[in-house]
Amino acid sequence: MSQRGLQGLLDRNEFVGCYAILQWSSFRLGALDWAGIRVCRPWFEVPTSQLASFPPAGPAFPPSALLRLHLAAFWSLPGSQSAVPVAVSPCLRDRSSTRVFSTSVRRRTGFTTAGSVAYLIGRSPARPGSRLVLPHSNRSNPRPLDLGIICPRDNEPVDSMDIDDQQQLKVEAPAAVPEGFNADYLRVYYGKLFPYGDFFKWLCYGNDGKHPGCDQSYVGRREFSFTLENDIYLRFQSFNNAAELESSIKEKCPFKIDIGPVYSVDPAKRHAYAQSGNNVFAPVERELIFDIDISDYDDVRYCCSGADVCLDCWPLMTIAVKILDTSLRDDFGFNHILWVYSGRRGVHCWVCDSRARKLSNEQRAAIADYFRVYKGGENALKKVSLTGPVLHPFLARSYTDVLKNFFEDKLLLSQQLFASEERCQKILDLIPDENVSSELHDKWQGNRRSSISKEDVNVARWEQLKMTLQSGKHKTQGLRRCVEEIIFTYTYPRLDMEVSKHMNHLLKAPFCIHPKTGRVCVPIDPNNCDDFDPTAVPTLSQLLGELNAAGFQADSENIWERTALETSIRFFKTSFLQPLQKACREELESAYNAKLQQSKNSLNW
Repeated sequence: MSQRGLQGLLDRNEFVGCYAILQWSSFRLGALDWAGIRVCRPWFEVPTSQLASFPPAGPAFPPSALLRLHLAAFWSLPGSQSAVPVAVSPCLRDRSSTRVFSTSVRRRTGFTTAGSVAYLIGRSPARPGSRLVLPHSNRSNPRPLDLGIICPRDNEPVDSMDIDDQQQLKVEAPAAVPEGFNADYLRVYYGKLFPYGDFFKWLCYGNDGKHPGCDQSYVGRREFSFTLENDIYLRFQSFNNAAELESSIKEKCPFKIDIGPVYSVDPAKRHAYAQSGNNVFAPVERELIFDIDISDYDDVRYCCSGADVCLDCWPLMTIAVKILDTSLRDDFGFNHILWVYSGRRGVHCWVCDSRARKLSNEQRAAIADYFRVYKGGENALKKVSLTGPVLHPFLARSYTDVLKNFFEDKLLLSQQLFASEERCQKILDLIPDENVSSELHDKWQGNRRSSISKEDVNVARWEQLKMTLQSGKHKTQGLRRCVEEIIFTYTYPRLDMEVSKHMNHLLKAPFCIHPKTGRVCVPIDPNNCDDFDPTAVPTLSQLLGELNAAGFQADSENIWERTALETSIRFFKTSFLQPLQKACREELESAYNAKLQQSKNSLNW
């Protein structure tokens, strides 16, 4: 078949992808010949449970003008009759016969990787290629599945693409991917979208280059922890380069990836060092981290509880980001700070400056205590006490710039803080003078049937409380700060102190998928955190649906640009990673030059 004839098929939308021979082991089913293109009938059927990764190896096909496609992995749509390929690696048995075919199909489908040939499988169960299902006898022991294409020869006529009782095979629009989280979805995400390169560059901190000042062992001493399906934990994993990390993640398909500290030695070889009798295995470097969960605010939010979150209570996380980010930059001078959505109910903060990574546990505890305002046990009525003649400048700035306006303009109404007697009593319990709280209680009880509308009751009662406490009529010690204490109690960030204090604490990696929600742990821009919507964060099924809609036609290196992850990955690269890498290179150069100068001075002496 000539190149012109084949191109005519492509142009008329009559040649859709490729028609394939399916071969299971060495047994081939009966085939229908048409115009030199052989279509296997009947087709194998493969249950959804078996739609996973197959090794790129299989029995040889008979010699002919054959293009072998090994099915490296393909993606199943549960509940539908379809299978969509994820990765194909071709091996040309006869390049002279298949060159035109390969080139044309590649141009048609948009695959740009050298040597890649795309194929499409229709979704109608009445058409060839609609379903791939293994025979019952082989389901427990699946073997490699090969897809082969026999190309038409130049002397074979081509009149039309009518096959299967004159029914033309067309590729239908991709179906929506059912919501959920499972290992099959995760394999596609790790295979196509996880940003291994940028992720690894971040954790190298410049030590992955050829600069003579690089510590080549640095990244190999970092601990990674994988949580596999059924809560199987693999701690103390280590990798020397991005390829090793990528290979391990794709192989193990972890449901969760945690990042630990950089140790003094390779954590995977810690037992060998322990047997030597020298206690040298210890954490030496780790980002300063903070963990804030919305479930810790359950006593002051009424829209949700536990791990549930909505747009009425999420602003509490926004306030935490604003307050901590401002203080870390202005009070401590840190610059390279990464905020990440946890995927379900909170936010994580990674302070990545060199100074922060080298802090001792005592120094980390001191910084965490600097931010600690919310104290007291679970049963304590009053958990915020602001002492001293004036507020600490950090607290005063937080109160004036963020907390006061947020409480009065948003939280008061969104959570209906004074809408019931129980909620009113919770606030009155924070007033140290029982006479004042009783006075306000009686006043509110008397106003229950007044003209105050339900919409205004929260604002009206808050104004009455402020006026009573700030009038100066009551001389009880502690009343002067009571308004500020109430606002701090309801709005100030509540940190998991233990996470921040200890260097060896694990924290979930960015761009993981939360198994409970299926949402990606995406970075949050602290400068635009008011616009962040946790309910709009891309889900695993949404991303796979976007890949399906794109037909996997994008450049495999940057296929994330065709999905909802594009904004998050681009922000991570441009706003966080690039400035961090620049600073790391400058630090390496400075340290190296200082070391050279020290050596010169030593020689001169």
